[in-house]
Amino acid sequence: MTANSLLISQEYPHFVTSESRQPNLQIAQEEVYSFFVKIVKQLPPDDVLREFKALFIDGLDSQYYPSIPGIYSIFLDDQEQEFCNTLKRCSYIIINNWTSNRKDKYIQELVNLFANENMKVKTNNFPAINICKSWLENFITSKDYEELKLFAGKHEELSKSHWANRYSSYLLVDQSINENNPREQQEAARKLSKQIKDKFKFELAMYIARSQSPVSSTTRYTNPSLLGDNVLHLIKSIVLRKGVFSHENIAHIFIKQTQEQTLEEFKISIEKYLFFSVDNQKVVETWRRQFAENLSLWKKDYSQEIITKELLLRTCNRVIDCLTTENGKEPSSLFILLLAPGHSLTLVIILLKTILICRNSRRHLEIRIAHLIRYYEKYPKDECKWVINFMEIFNITFAIYAENVEYNLIKMEEDTSNDPELNLDGYRVFSQIKVDRQK
Repeated sequence: MTANSLLISQEYPHFVTSESRQPNLQIAQEEVYSFFVKIVKQLPPDDVLREFKALFIDGLDSQYYPSIPGIYSIFLDDQEQEFCNTLKRCSYIIINNWTSNRKDKYIQELVNLFANENMKVKTNNFPAINICKSWLENFITSKDYEELKLFAGKHEELSKSHWANRYSSYLLVDQSINENNPREQQEAARKLSKQIKDKFKFELAMYIARSQSPVSSTTRYTNPSLLGDNVLHLIKSIVLRKGVFSHENIAHIFIKQTQEQTLEEFKISIEKYLFFSVDNQKVVETWRRQFAENLSLWKKDYSQEIITKELLLRTCNRVIDCLTTENGKEPSSLFILLLAPGHSLTLVIILLKTILICRNSRRHLEIRIAHLIRYYEKYPKDECKWVINFMEIFNITFAIYAENVEYNLIKMEEDTSNDPELNLDGYRVFSQIKVDRQK
């Protein structure tokens, strides 16, 4: 035992006594949490890591440990889930503090503490120790540990480990709203998700500016997407619709025109709104018909209810479900129908138009995106190219339209054509801070 690890036995004797079980598990857990809240503020990260390791790992790392390590003794009445909850919350208490104080590099070391081969070695002399080891092993192979690893290391390095980790900002949103997670995990997930999104937004803006300037080097700001050199053309296509016929203006008009509609009327209106101006109307007709049928069956008992803000939110959330995943476990038939032929941009624009009439649905959309990532992550990258393409277009589109930076397309060359799409090379993209119209 280190000098620092004496702190835990001196200040919190209840949960280090192996001879007797703590009668009140919740009190013992709160003492553990208080201990880590205190030391993470007072001690250097290396000492905090030693305390964490001494409490959760060191005792199990010895084949000759005479008794059950203190922290485990309070959970031996078949309380594996409570042990897991305690371990998680202690981890996120530490992570939250280190993130706030820019000590992120130590988070990787915290995660690495669990990569201990000695945990797999069982002993015949102490069966209870084996039970405790199995709990730790179960944690290491659980979703909880996978979520913990999202906070470790740089996002770029994490992305290289598995294609799905590139979109961890959405997985973190899902963590942040899960009420089964400790509040420290929810808070840490919110912070990191925003940090990753802001970084992508900044890198995209810098790449656009640099790639359009003949005197600037693009080596400092690389393309943050996986779409290659075609990304600039895509961005110009996305921001092309501005002025009177912009997606935002049409969304404002739609909101005003549907304020007094019943739900039944609104369903018809939103179907027309979402599929209006979609390219290749003949191809989209099958998707549109299936969408209309799906939405018409939803909340039929509320058909004559006037659309309120709450009903608008619920309807837009339902639209998102139809277009992504209805049960949170597998993709919807419409999602597959749209993406399989390669119509990623069409689907992304429809989702964007949904958010532009109800920005409060943004979080629900990101959660559904997380569910889709979780579904497809079990497949190798080569089999998910169309899903990855969708995610890249989704990231770029929402960075342009649904965030606090406004992009504009400015004509730089004279063009004899009336259709700017025919000569996008004659335009440049400029960005500026967007004014929030809802304030």
